[in-house]
Amino acid sequence: MKRRWRITVTGIVQGVGFRPFVWRLAHQLGLTGFVFNNPQGVVIEAEGEADALTSFLQLLRTNSPPLAVIDNISWQEIPLNGDAEFRIVESHHDAERVVLVSPDVATCEDCLRELFDPNDRRYRYPFLNCTNCGPRFTIIVDVPYDRERTTMAVFPMCPDCEREYHDPADRRFHAQPTACPRCGPSVWLVAKDEKGEWREVCRGDDAIKETAKRLLEGQIVAIKGLGGYHIACNAANEVAVKRLRESKHREFKPFALMVPDLETAYQLVFMNPEEEALLTSWRRPIVLMKRRPNAPVAESVAPRHRDLGIMLPYTPLHHLLMNEVKRTLVMTSGNLSDEPIAYKDDDAFNRLSGMVDAFLVHNREIHIRCDDSVTRVFNGRELLIRRSRGYAPQPVLLPFEVPKPILAVGAMLKNTFALCRGRYAFISHHIGDLDNYAAYRAFLEGIEHFKRLFAIEPQAVAYDLHPDYPSTRFALDYAEEHNLPAIGVQHHHAHVASVMAEYGLSGPVIGVAYDGTGYGSDGTIWGGEILVATYEGFERAAHLEYVPMPGGEKAVREAWRMAASWLNRVFGDEVEKLEIGVAQRVGIDKWLKLLSLLRSDLPQPQTSSMGRLFDAVASLLGICDFGAYEGHPAIWLEMEAARWLQGEENEKGCKVRSAERDFERPLFAFELTETQPIIMKAGAVIEGIVDALKRGEPVGKIAAQFHAVVADVTLRACLKIRERTGINEVVLSGGVMQNVLLLSWLVPSLERVGFSVFVPTKLPPNDGGICFGQAAIAAKRL
Repeated sequence: MKRRWRITVTGIVQGVGFRPFVWRLAHQLGLTGFVFNNPQGVVIEAEGEADALTSFLQLLRTNSPPLAVIDNISWQEIPLNGDAEFRIVESHHDAERVVLVSPDVATCEDCLRELFDPNDRRYRYPFLNCTNCGPRFTIIVDVPYDRERTTMAVFPMCPDCEREYHDPADRRFHAQPTACPRCGPSVWLVAKDEKGEWREVCRGDDAIKETAKRLLEGQIVAIKGLGGYHIACNAANEVAVKRLRESKHREFKPFALMVPDLETAYQLVFMNPEEEALLTSWRRPIVLMKRRPNAPVAESVAPRHRDLGIMLPYTPLHHLLMNEVKRTLVMTSGNLSDEPIAYKDDDAFNRLSGMVDAFLVHNREIHIRCDDSVTRVFNGRELLIRRSRGYAPQPVLLPFEVPKPILAVGAMLKNTFALCRGRYAFISHHIGDLDNYAAYRAFLEGIEHFKRLFAIEPQAVAYDLHPDYPSTRFALDYAEEHNLPAIGVQHHHAHVASVMAEYGLSGPVIGVAYDGTGYGSDGTIWGGEILVATYEGFERAAHLEYVPMPGGEKAVREAWRMAASWLNRVFGDEVEKLEIGVAQRVGIDKWLKLLSLLRSDLPQPQTSSMGRLFDAVASLLGICDFGAYEGHPAIWLEMEAARWLQGEENEKGCKVRSAERDFERPLFAFELTETQPIIMKAGAVIEGIVDALKRGEPVGKIAAQFHAVVADVTLRACLKIRERTGINEVVLSGGVMQNVLLLSWLVPSLERVGFSVFVPTKLPPNDGGICFGQAAIAAKRL
């Protein structure tokens, strides 16, 4: 007996080949009816035998296209219509929009075969794509996702592309960015002529080949990509890499590398199966992996770093270029340090022309900038550092529905924001540090774009308690202007809640939130916090002892200031007699002036920051006195410790030195008070480090021991809290939890004594994930 069902499918089901999949499935099962996109997702009316409809419903979920993410399938029986065939009909643009937009997708294997097939009409065409790959988020202007609402609207399709686009049996059916050399975007190379003026040199394939030639000759080239401009040079050319560092004002921060293939990646880094899976996934992030000894890249690529950040080509243009150069390229963001990536052509020429010798440009407009994502593997699972291209704007599900739409504006550093409705948290691409005006403008533009894209008008705003964050000021102004509730959320509470919400934990949990800076409930600067937390509130159960942060924000950039603060706390007037090198490196006069300030009655910010303690130890050990980028001293401290622990590596990257043997008798340890909250006192640690330096202990060994005792004191504090509260779930978050050496000791030690330990995998532990926690807390308060 025939029946007719109306089926609604929600999730990421537009721009991923879902309608042609439905069309083919209906034809296989002998069903009639139609399918169309609407602002909720995909709507299907299917008519046929009951068994066929049941199979159809099951196969919609189990056999859907690889890029589709189905959130829900609902259906209802409706009257028969007697359709003669199954059709794909035009999108419906009315009603409330809840469509989930796909992230940008790396070039698929089918398109790669065409790209290098001389008999294919798209042979060596740098903008080929299909339903299964290509630009999505970066070209969408509005939804539903149809060509006229993308930046491809200015390229009318030729008859061949038009035919493919309208053929449900074709891989390019309704592939909105589809194009070919006859009708699509083009690429060209621009360089300076004899008079010093920028001129077009060549176009098309010649431009790509000429770019490759220039890169191999040692030139630096700005390359327009998917979400913005990269700056590229030959990664083995020390002169070129050093020149790029100087022109970009990026003294030490590592450069990302693009390799032509997996074989090249294996020459640079040790790679396990989980890392290879991440590297080759359709998201194509930058993956941090341990570099091989004598990896064939310039020393200036990643000074003093044990890891290299590697990515594979993810656009046809990249594949063509890498096929020509056949070696590793530096592929760093097109900006000066701390600025947002350039993505509009005029802006790129204005900002980058002093850094580069040429521009490889194309005329497919980028609607929204989107940096490369950065990730790594810890304990067999992904640990995100920056969630952007390939991930955003794919939503992260909250464990409960928000009672009304919420805008959570995040923090200041590594900013992302979230717009939430129902259980969906649409978390933005990486915005950056909001103390930069261009980044703040990108933050404002991004919020408006997401509001339009997902048709969400916030009914409440969540923000960080820090009164000087640009995001906080924006949130308060926005709430006042729109007469909305504004919900302030303590920074470390948001860190903990972010991980709770990812794992669907209801709490209470023991939340370890270690980072550099967070505005505390008492007006001081927190950052070494262990909370007992639910979404509704928290108790500060333990924290690192307070010390002055001399010079305020200067102490964030100058690690030696925190070294002076801790030394003064521990040794008092005896500091001047210590011979540990910090004073000589920064200058005796400057050192004595700071000690004088520390001993004066002048008010100074007080901090319990674990990140600042890592800075202090990095300076004490002579590893880094001045941070060139966020987390710089702590990262180098971790690298120094890892090098010591690794010892001499064999070609398989196996450890030679045993961590257990080295730490049978710790050189120093934290003290814990019996108070509530528990105070983690680091005085004995600082004293032990100074004594170890005097004895001539290796710096790497001291650095490794410091990591071990931070893990140890965290474990001891959690045990005390469990004894009092009975809580057995521990959540780890905050920027310090990007430190995989610390995690590699902390997680197993907690698990050995029976704790359930939760480390974020869907969002970064740093401030890039904080908006998700803000949203979860705000939802519960509402």
